[in-house]
Amino acid sequence: MPLRPLPSARTMYAAFARGDASYDGVFLTGVRTTGIFCRPSCRAKKPRPENVSFFQTPGEALFAGYRACKRCRPLLAAGSHPGWAARLLRTVDERAGARLTDKELKAMQIDPARARRYFQERFGMTFQAYSRSRRLGAALSQLRLGLTLDDAAADSGYESLSGFRDAFSKVFGAPPGKAERAGAIVVGYLDTPLGPMISGTRGGKLCLLEFTTRRMIEAQLETLRRRLRAAFVPGEDPLLQRLESELREYFAGRREAFTLPLEAPGTPFEEKVWAELLKIPHGETRSYEDLARAVGTPKASRAVGRANGMNRIAIVIPCHRVVNKGGQLGGYGGGLWRKHALLHLERTGQPLSASA
Repeated sequence: MPLRPLPSARTMYAAFARGDASYDGVFLTGVRTTGIFCRPSCRAKKPRPENVSFFQTPGEALFAGYRACKRCRPLLAAGSHPGWAARLLRTVDERAGARLTDKELKAMQIDPARARRYFQERFGMTFQAYSRSRRLGAALSQLRLGLTLDDAAADSGYESLSGFRDAFSKVFGAPPGKAERAGAIVVGYLDTPLGPMISGTRGGKLCLLEFTTRRMIEAQLETLRRRLRAAFVPGEDPLLQRLESELREYFAGRREAFTLPLEAPGTPFEEKVWAELLKIPHGETRSYEDLARAVGTPKASRAVGRANGMNRIAIVIPCHRVVNKGGQLGGYGGGLWRKHALLHLERTGQPLSASA
């Protein structure tokens, strides 16, 4: 579950609008028109309510493609970083979010376990997750703002185009501006009550819908790119607009089934599992054992669990409806608190708000 319940969106916007420092540490505010996230007490000009997103931790804002405000410095909200942590942050930025191994951290005289604990406490995520957020956030910034390559690089905090190209390429498998639109996977960015999501379509079919904070997001993107033999490009697509509309209805408790055409390439076994997921009715669950029997492999519940976890079209292909035999939630790539929220929505019909 989230670390703590957030106030209502109306309360948070009112606090942000008046620059109320008493809410510092409670939430962070992302401004969609600038791609910046701030503390509630920030004295910068306030945006309109429809251009604001709220986040619980810096990690959520970074993964959503926002960069830290240089005026209120939300990453330093609890005070300055110790020297070793500040050095590590500079290294991540200079290397465009490149992964630093434990061996490299030790060479910098930094204990990997200490780095994990510090980043978890300060940013709400591990050090490696922070590095991923730097890569993914830069790329998502371009998607959300629709900027030119030069502007996207600058707005993402990179001092050079090469650094931004490297970060973008690590996430999407091709440099920005180099991918051909024909046959490409058109990707977009969605705000949802359960956090930001990245979506993708190809040839009029939905092939990607993932929470941006998912731990394996980059591996999932690479697998999809390889299976479809297509590059990712930012852009507009009528199906993405339709997806956003149907998701809005779903989260409001007004939609039980999606009507979107799907393209979900996987191994033959994975595709059989995903086909069975689509048969689980809204508001119901199945166990991994049930799913294994349904695909004709009653002793392969673990393999079914792995295939379930490899689903790249969250919510629409409802892998969240699979639970352990005893009814416990089991695993979920987007986080167990999201799985709990989705099942509660489907069982009760109660709408999910942005502070769910």
